[in-house]
Amino acid sequence: MPRGGKKGHKGRGKQFSNPEEIDRQMKAQREMEANGDVEKASGSESEEGSSSSDEEHEQKRKGVEGLIEIENPNRVSQKSKKVVEVDVSAPRELTRREREEIEKQKAKERYMKLHLEGKTDQARADLARLAIIKKQREDAAKKRDEVRKAKEAEEAKSKR
Repeated sequence: MPRGGKKGHKGRGKQFSNPEEIDRQMKAQREMEANGDVEKASGSESEEGSSSSDEEHEQKRKGVEGLIEIENPNRVSQKSKKVVEVDVSAPRELTRREREEIEKQKAKERYMKLHLEGKTDQARADLARLAIIKKQREDAAKKRDEVRKAKEAEEAKSKR
């Protein structure tokens, strides 16, 4: 049966770009930018070069951006730092998840410390349960001893 079932296949088949073709296009684009930058750099010494680059910047704007100057206070501009400006020794800011994970671990350690000291509700309940079990075992041990002693006494009577 043909693709698409009984009604047939509609639309074009997918065409994928060849990786070599993409690389060639990227190199050509870089060369174009490099040639354009060289021309700008040679003309930037005069005032005409700086005004032409401003004009190009104005032309690249889309829609009414060129007509209305809008400053978005929420927009964060990405400023690249130079290697010498980056301070490696400064402590980096932790993410929210990292902060929460550290807080969770500290809380768990505090709880375990209090639990071992017997200050938490769960620890008190555990200790009470253990005390009850100890008491039951002691009672059972006493009862076994009494039963054993009574048995021994009966055996001694029967042998006489």
